[in-house]
Amino acid sequence: MTETPQDPSGDRGRGDVGYDVTQRKMERTESESGKGRRVVVIGGGIAGSLASKLLQFDSDVTLIDPKEYFEITWASLRSMVEPSFAERTIINHKKYIQNGRVVTSPAVNITNTDVVTADGVVFGYDYLVIATGHNDVLPKTRQEKLSQYQAEYEKIKSSESVLIVGGGPSGVELAAEIAVDFPEKKVTLVHNGPRLLEFVGQKAADKAFDWLKSKEVEVILNQRVDLNSASDGNKTYQTSGGETVHADCYFLCTGKPLSSEWLKGTSLKDNLDGKGRLMVDEYLRVKDRKNVFAIGDITDIPEMKQGYIAEKHASVATKNIKHLMSGGNEKKMSTYKPGSDIAIISLGRKDSVAQFPFFTVSGCVPGLIKSRDLFVGKTRKARGLDPNLVRTSFS
Repeated sequence: MTETPQDPSGDRGRGDVGYDVTQRKMERTESESGKGRRVVVIGGGIAGSLASKLLQFDSDVTLIDPKEYFEITWASLRSMVEPSFAERTIINHKKYIQNGRVVTSPAVNITNTDVVTADGVVFGYDYLVIATGHNDVLPKTRQEKLSQYQAEYEKIKSSESVLIVGGGPSGVELAAEIAVDFPEKKVTLVHNGPRLLEFVGQKAADKAFDWLKSKEVEVILNQRVDLNSASDGNKTYQTSGGETVHADCYFLCTGKPLSSEWLKGTSLKDNLDGKGRLMVDEYLRVKDRKNVFAIGDITDIPEMKQGYIAEKHASVATKNIKHLMSGGNEKKMSTYKPGSDIAIISLGRKDSVAQFPFFTVSGCVPGLIKSRDLFVGKTRKARGLDPNLVRTSFS
């Protein structure tokens, strides 16, 4: 969480909490009415947004996030070829949090009682939820993010050839979106692994590879590409295997690190494993902590890191927080049990590859599950929003 803090201003009660960082002093924000029920959620992604929504009428909840919006991230590749799609997938936190604080600033420290933001504001908590996911540099405002998708769309539209670096789900889905919406463009995908989609089984990877080849996407495996190899005006890139790729533009779709490095300087430093993940128990509480929960990709649970799983984490953790706030017995808290690995990789607007526990299938039938709407309506509805397209600047 390294985004440079800005100078937001606003009411320090319910609503945005801002602070003039030039004053260089700490301010404590407390709510007497919320004593014993103060919940701070750090991270406004898939897990954090749902947790905040579910807690807002049962607690004094504060959501701390570097940006003012929540994004349905698995739908982001569609927005790159259809910018208007992002009107439904980028949602101001205030649209689904009507009864809580939204703090647009990174969290920079955690003690046993407080969270400190980059703006110098201190929030006391009775319960803490860490949902910081992966580290990414994102625009602060919704309008900036919408403009970013428009710019990416224009870049694709004006190019004759596109290079995609990375053969994970983002790289494969972006290649598919471009191949379907812009079939006249030359698309090349370079991946440094032996196969695509290494987080799923070989059958799913092969089906995705075959689908891309059928759409005339060139796939180069076991090679890296030097993005600095193209000199000014020269749009030719060299791979580690000596191949040459011509591309008018490129998109980097490689994995991002967990947003946990900052936790090494907090009271939770000893709760991180060797990979920077927070170790949790069966109740999704951070190990050896009674009132600190972790949800989403930041946890050490051995399972696929996917959006629908992060939402399950949020549901279990919020149930347990409500249970504890009401004086319930710890032994009666809800437990989280990882389910079977299920993955659906969208291939354009109609097709997909789906891996279920006992079989893998591709084509338009699994495409009916995800590819048309990419679960956007369902995700909006879970946060109390109209699932249909809402074209307003505040969506």
